[in-house]
Amino acid sequence: MRLVLITLFTIGSVPAALRAGDLPGDWAYKPITNPPVPTGKGGGLVRTPVDAFLLARLEARGLTFAPPADKRTLLRRISFDLIGLPPTPEEVDAFLKDDSPEAFEKVVDRLLASPLYGERQALFWLDLVRFAESDGFKSDDPRPNAWRYRDYVIRSFNADKPYDRFVKEQLAGDELFPGDPDSQPATGFLRHFPYEYNAVDVELKRQDMLNDITDTTAAALLGVTLGCAKCHDHKTDPVTQRDYYRFQAFFAGFWPVEKPVLPPGGRAAIEQKQAEWDAKTADLRRQMTEIEKPIREKATAKERQRFPEEYARLLDIPAEKRTPLERQLGMLVERQVYTRNKINPAQMTPADREKWTGMARRMTELEKDRPADPPTALAMTDIGPVCPPTKLLKRGNWRAPGEELVPGFLSAVDDRDATVKPTSVGTSGRRSALANWIADPANPLTARVMANRIWQTHFGRGIVSTSSDFGLTGDRPTHPELLDWLATRFTRDGWSVKKLHRLIVTSTAYRQSARGTESGAKADPGNALLWQFPRRRLDGEALRDSMLATAGLLNPQAGGPSVFPELPAEIKSASWKPSADPAERNRRSVYVYVKRNLRYPFFSLFDSPERTETCSRRFVTTTAPQALTLLNDAIVLGYAKVFAARVLKSAGTDPDQAIERSFELALSRGPTTEEREALRGFLKQHKGPFPDAVTDLCHALLNLNEFLYVD
Repeated sequence: MRLVLITLFTIGSVPAALRAGDLPGDWAYKPITNPPVPTGKGGGLVRTPVDAFLLARLEARGLTFAPPADKRTLLRRISFDLIGLPPTPEEVDAFLKDDSPEAFEKVVDRLLASPLYGERQALFWLDLVRFAESDGFKSDDPRPNAWRYRDYVIRSFNADKPYDRFVKEQLAGDELFPGDPDSQPATGFLRHFPYEYNAVDVELKRQDMLNDITDTTAAALLGVTLGCAKCHDHKTDPVTQRDYYRFQAFFAGFWPVEKPVLPPGGRAAIEQKQAEWDAKTADLRRQMTEIEKPIREKATAKERQRFPEEYARLLDIPAEKRTPLERQLGMLVERQVYTRNKINPAQMTPADREKWTGMARRMTELEKDRPADPPTALAMTDIGPVCPPTKLLKRGNWRAPGEELVPGFLSAVDDRDATVKPTSVGTSGRRSALANWIADPANPLTARVMANRIWQTHFGRGIVSTSSDFGLTGDRPTHPELLDWLATRFTRDGWSVKKLHRLIVTSTAYRQSARGTESGAKADPGNALLWQFPRRRLDGEALRDSMLATAGLLNPQAGGPSVFPELPAEIKSASWKPSADPAERNRRSVYVYVKRNLRYPFFSLFDSPERTETCSRRFVTTTAPQALTLLNDAIVLGYAKVFAARVLKSAGTDPDQAIERSFELALSRGPTTEEREALRGFLKQHKGPFPDAVTDLCHALLNLNEFLYVD
């Protein structure tokens, strides 16, 4: 059998000649318009207003849509787009048999209602917010509860939480919705910055954290490269350095916390049991503390010496007497000084060591009765109602502060200082003011940016292809009127992400085939006008999930702590211990642990981002290691063997049935006459036993472009 390997397919920027109109460089900062839907275009091709806007541009260049995609292709396309998995043979049969005019719409509604939808859509958001479960830098320490943010995102997409509420929860859920159980894990959005825990220059580290939060918030939610104004006024966009630090002032009081996620009743029960255990062990713990005291003091003094005196002295100031800035810096010092002084009994006198060892054994017994700590989530709040001052940093240097600034909005959109009031939960209210401003329908950036991101998930490229840079150095929108119309519709539909997905995928433009005409290729070689559907390769997560699903291995369990699939044999890591239960290793890729210094190799190979900074769009590479991995990797070969066993279970020793079943499972179709004849010969000529021949056949199918790409 002739094996077809990965072919090159990339998406370039939009040619200047095809950009719509002469938009001013600050077009994205202007109010959103509600342009009329073009009329008299496309005849029967217009299913939704999306088609009318696209056809207006196409017909102006003598083009039109490609013919409709066949039903199998369309079902595979929408399944991968909405849930990230191929359709099952049963789903294919049901769709082919449904001749009603609403057959495709029914499939779309079913997929949007599936819990698998949130698992797929969350992946793009997690890229955007640089979600990770470890700190990064040299130590790359774990963040054990970071997964609760991932589950929050999945729940939100599945519930079709209004996008404006979704934004507000992540920026200021603790202030705006303190009674909502989602309010704490949602603020994990502000906790995903890389963190070098052993840095002694804590003032620089504080500024790095603030910069990361500022840059990510602006890029992810507003599509603005605000970080370019960190050291000077933006060179191309109407964003000043004052804008940067006024925006940063909203986060100046940041205070990372671990927040319980149990309902109040559950917390009360745990707190009661904990109080009882504390009382029972109080005397024993006091005695152990007395023996440990000189050792801890010595260790603390040693750790303290690592810091300049200006930071070390903060340890001598009671927390309640520190200024807000001193509290933040002191927290960063304490995390190193008080967590690194572990007790070593060898440092004790023989008499103390004997007493302490006996008490330690007793504590070990008592620990069995200790109630489990309540589950917590990584969250963010404010240090209090008063925040540290924010100053404009000359050339971005934290050692060269200039004028003090108060929180304010982007001057190109709304040149006002924010009205801020302390909240009832003891915070400054700054993040609430920012959240309400960003999520306001009058903000011209928010709805445009999210509508563009949703478009990108279906066509591989946004209407603005630089989807986190709506500025002058980014690409201009190919269809600015359509983008504004979508943004308007988005807000009028209650910020419903699912409704916008449905509007886009039920269009004729989405249903067209990936094989257009030569005239289209000549007039618009980059397919910016969408005269055919853009063919796309699966990302690493969808590819792994597809192999698991095809083999019948995919574990549908949702939520909870992340899992550790096995690593390739040549990669050794003490911090990556494969999950003990093989079924856990086969859960969906969105649940695979995200370690900054060790991305899961298969995902890395197929272009997953590092998650150290925001990623708005994955670029596609084609490399020899990709093909070699699919051909030779033991994990992929293992999938092929289980896939073959699944085929043999239903096909027995019948070659034709084995060929038919393997195609149905892998490609959502039956083999052509030519393919069937070729594969009969392949199975007949194979020198191994029949199960081995079927395994090689299944392995070959997992390597086909048709398996790796979506038409």
